[in-house]
Amino acid sequence: MFDKYSLIQQLEKLPFSKRDYWVVAGSAMVLHGFRPQTYDIDLGCSILLADKLEQQGYAIVRCKDGTRKILYSENIEIFENWIEGTVEIISGVPVVCVDGLIQMKKKLGREKDLMDIALIEKVRETNQF
Repeated sequence: MFDKYSLIQQLEKLPFSKRDYWVVAGSAMVLHGFRPQTYDIDLGCSILLADKLEQQGYAIVRCKDGTRKILYSENIEIFENWIEGTVEIISGVPVVCVDGLIQMKKKLGREKDLMDIALIEKVRETNQF
């Protein structure tokens, strides 16, 4: 499990330019403060970084849309060009913005993603986020 502190520690160890990746999914929920912890780290990345990781021999899975999912480590998956909205910096780390996070979760449409959207909306209403 990763809380905000341990998540940032892990991300700071990555040997990537912060221009080439951004945090998405449950990890973005933690960094935005909507959830206390996440089980894994999901990242979006540039085509350039995806090419570099494939050349380095990381396991690649092709998604339905032709983009690549890179199995970087036991706890980190990286998705080529997976982004909606913009990227902002939180605690020195590039993270998809809240509106983009909502759009991404709507596209996924799984029950857990719909629950996350409801949580985000509730927190936004309560905190005038």
